[in-house]
This record gives sequence, structure tokens and C-alpha cells, in this order.
Amino acid sequence: MKNVKTGYVHGTIGTTMLKTAASMIPATLAISGYHVADTYFVAKLGTLPLAAMGFTFPMIMLISCVYRGIAVGGMTPLAHAVGKRKMGTAAKIASSALLLIMVCSVFVGISGLLSMKWVFSCFGAGGEVMPMILSYMSIWYLGNVSVALAMTCNNFLIAMGATKSASGLMVGGMLLNVVLDPIFIFGFGGIPAMGIGGAALATVLAQIISGVVLLLTLHLKFRLLTLRILNLRLLKVAWLIIIRVSIPSIIGILMLPIGNGIITRIGAEFGDDVVAACAAAGRLEMVAFIVPMSLGMALMPMIGQNFGAKHYDRINQCRVFAVRFAIIFELFMAVVYFFLAPYLSALFSEDPKLLKVMTVYLRIIPFGFGMMEVHRYCGFIYTGCNKPAVAAWLNVLRLFALLVPLSLLALYFKSLNGLFTARLAADILSGLAGLWLVRRMTLKLLSGKI
Repeated sequence: MKNVKTGYVHGTIGTTMLKTAASMIPATLAISGYHVADTYFVAKLGTLPLAAMGFTFPMIMLISCVYRGIAVGGMTPLAHAVGKRKMGTAAKIASSALLLIMVCSVFVGISGLLSMKWVFSCFGAGGEVMPMILSYMSIWYLGNVSVALAMTCNNFLIAMGATKSASGLMVGGMLLNVVLDPIFIFGFGGIPAMGIGGAALATVLAQIISGVVLLLTLHLKFRLLTLRILNLRLLKVAWLIIIRVSIPSIIGILMLPIGNGIITRIGAEFGDDVVAACAAAGRLEMVAFIVPMSLGMALMPMIGQNFGAKHYDRINQCRVFAVRFAIIFELFMAVVYFFLAPYLSALFSEDPKLLKVMTVYLRIIPFGFGMMEVHRYCGFIYTGCNKPAVAAWLNVLRLFALLVPLSLLALYFKSLNGLFTARLAADILSGLAGLWLVRRMTLKLLSGKI
């Protein structure tokens, strides 16, 4: 098995990180592309199918968070093994993780099919919407293994430093979904119209094709697939290593949608128009994170490879570069949002009240984006350094120790500006806490105290 030499452990830090970020920008956009395409075509069917799609998103996002956590659980020890140049170990980790994600997806598929009617009834779905939801989710549950495999394989390619391949295949899968959506939704060339179920089938087929190509790439280029994991003793050891990272990773990932739900509930106390304005502003907010998220996608495996190789000086350099990049880039974006807030808001609504709320949102909250991204990066660095539990606790700190209490305080004083300032303060304080902790850890690594 050949050794793998990547810029993660050999290249110039700044250049490697910027090149990686540039190559991952299309992948970052492709992640949203699936949902945008499905929503666009389903919307042409009418209001009820679109409402049915709305019911499916929370469950799909929840399951995806679990799969993403398992993928991180495999990616981190894989990066460590590659950094140590132990490619045999890397192959065992990767193959074990893929088998684990397949077992989990089978469990999710069966339990989902058996419980979906009850679950979506609890969500408030019924009447004409329920059959549409069941049509979509029955196909999605049957094919959810393809989604899990594609996600995990992409993470493994990134861990190996093959970011261009990972990004290209993610974009290819998204474009294939765009092509298949209208064919299966509306029917074409003898293929019957399936309505909302066609959107699910398009996604599953696109992911199956992407997954097969990804598996072939992992095997032919990196030799990461091995049958040695059929040894139950080795499989048990590998799964324990993966699960040790996966569980705190899943907890940390779930904090974001849970936090968004809580804050939406608090915001609802100020009125439905405030919720609508915040939702629209939140869509604009995501634009500011495209580039930093692209850099962050490879930060964890880059840290992991250098941790495995014991290149602690490079880990410290990664930390310094990533933090400076996030702060400078997001400060620039905050200034842009501040001055363009009224014009950006006008793209979404002509309602004066909504425009006012969105403008205030975009003039306060973005000044915490830099530290919010720093907080996220700190979690990646801790996970890459084999301390996933600390990364999870950082997310808990931001949400339950800062964001929720400060938001409730704003609600107590009935201050909408206070609600936005609470988010700003939570982002800045959690970012500073993460920065202090991760700096302390990396300096200990350099001094040999860890």
C-alpha cells in the first residue's frame, strides 16, 4: 500500500489552507444545492407538496447530523493514521467506519419506515399533506444508506487531502440531482410523474451514483477499503475508536439546530413578523460563512494529520492562521452587511416592519460572525487533536450558558435590539473562551506537557 504525502503535513500552512478553502467553496455551495433544487421543482407542484417538503426537512436534517457525527468519528482517527504514515491502520479505520455507517443507516431506514406516520403526526401533519410526506420519506428511508455513504466517503477524501476530488464529486452529485428532479417529479420519456416522491428518488439515485464513484476513488487511489475488518476483534476495536469521537461530535453538531429552535421560540414572543424577518436575515447570514466554512471543512483533518505526525508546531500555525483569517474576513463582511442592510433586506420584503427588523439584525449580529467562526474552528482543532468531548462542551457553552440565558434576559426586558445583542455577545464570548482554551492546549503540545 502506497504512502500518502499531502500538503497537510508538508506544505506551507497559509497557502495550503487557502488553496483548500478555494477548492471546497463549490462543495459548500453544493450542500445547499440539493435542498434548493428539490424545493424549486416541488414548489411548481403547488402549496401542499411544498408544505410536505417543509415537514420532512427537520427529520432529514436531524438524521444527517447523526451521520455527519459518525463521519467525523471516522475521519479523525483516519487523519491521525495518515499523519503517522500507517496506511494499513487507515484502511481498517475507513472500512470499519463505512460498515458502521451502513449498519446505522439500515437501522434508521427500518425504524423510520415503521414510525414515520406517527412521527409526522406528532409534527402536526395530517389531511392531504400526510400521504405526500409518506411518499417522500418512504423512498428517502429506503435509500438513506446512499446519503450516509456519500457523506462519509466525501469526508474521507478530504481527510486524505483530496479536496478537489471531494469537491468535484459533491458538485457532480448535486448537478445530477438537478437533472433527475424534473424527470421523476413531472415525468419524462415514459417515466411516470411521481410528484414529491420523485424528488426523493432523484436525491437517492444521485447519491448512489456519487457513492459508487467515491468508493472506487477511495479504493483505487488510496487503497482504503479492506476485508480485514471482517475480523470481529479488529472491528470491535475500530468501532470503539470511531464511536469515542462520534458521540461528542453528534452532540456538538446537534447544538446548532436545537439552538436555532430555541431562539426561534424566544423570538416568536416578539411576534410572527419578527420570526419571518429573522428567518430571511438568517438566509442572508449564511452567505458570510461560505468561504470560512470551506476553509473549516479541511481544518479538522489537517490538524488530525499533523497531530498524528506529531508536528505540533504546524498545529499552532494552523490555529493562528485560521483565527486571523476568520476575524479579518468576517469583519469585512460585517461592514458590508452594515452598509448594505437596507438594500439586502428589500430583496426579501416590502413590508416596512420586516425591513426595519432585518436591517437592525444585519447591523448588529454580523459583528460577531468572526468570533462565531473562531468558536467553530476551536472545536475542529480540539477534535483533530483527539479531544472531541471538549469540542462538544464548547458548543454547549455557547448555547446553554450564553445564548439562551442572554436571549431570555432580552425577552424579560422586551427588547428586540437586546435579543440581537444577546446573539452578538454569545458569539463573541464563546469565541474568546474557545480561543483561550485552544491556545492553551496548543502551547502545551509545543512544550511537551500533553
